[in-house]
Amino acid sequence: MPSSVPTFDDLISSCATAVHLEMRDSYAVDYEEGPFAQWRAGFRHDPADRASWWRPWLDVIQDTAERGAAVKRARIVSEPVSEYTRFLYDGTFTNVAAGEQVRWLPRRQASDIALPGNDFWLFDDQWVHWNHFSGDGASLGEEITDAPAAAKLCADAFRTVWERATPHEHFTTG
Repeated sequence: MPSSVPTFDDLISSCATAVHLEMRDSYAVDYEEGPFAQWRAGFRHDPADRASWWRPWLDVIQDTAERGAAVKRARIVSEPVSEYTRFLYDGTFTNVAAGEQVRWLPRRQASDIALPGNDFWLFDDQWVHWNHFSGDGASLGEEITDAPAAAKLCADAFRTVWERATPHEHFTTG
């Protein structure tokens, strides 16, 4: 990657806006161990016990929001929602506590939206950070571009999704 392309850390630490669109119903699910397996076994984070669920990623989001940047995440989800989506939903209060705004859009309401082929972060409507995944949700890496057509596609898609989506506090997983 050329040195003129900023890293994700550079972008999130200096942006005025950061938006993230997630479009998969699961991401690298480990059914045997880890947070998803613990959730399946009945574990739920206690919102009152912040020390037990706070993690470094939430520090990044909190720092970004506290310096005045808008951080928004939208998730397009199938209905009925997958077990993994319920897992994500149950843990989303941590993102909100860190200062992120989160909305959910049922996939059937996204049919007429021109969406990119991959999940992305978009910084200041200019830099796109693509997230590439395998069919089973394993991360295949990232790509960062400031190609104007890609940035416009992502900005337009995110705005439309955001307008249609339901804020986290009003969304239910059924």
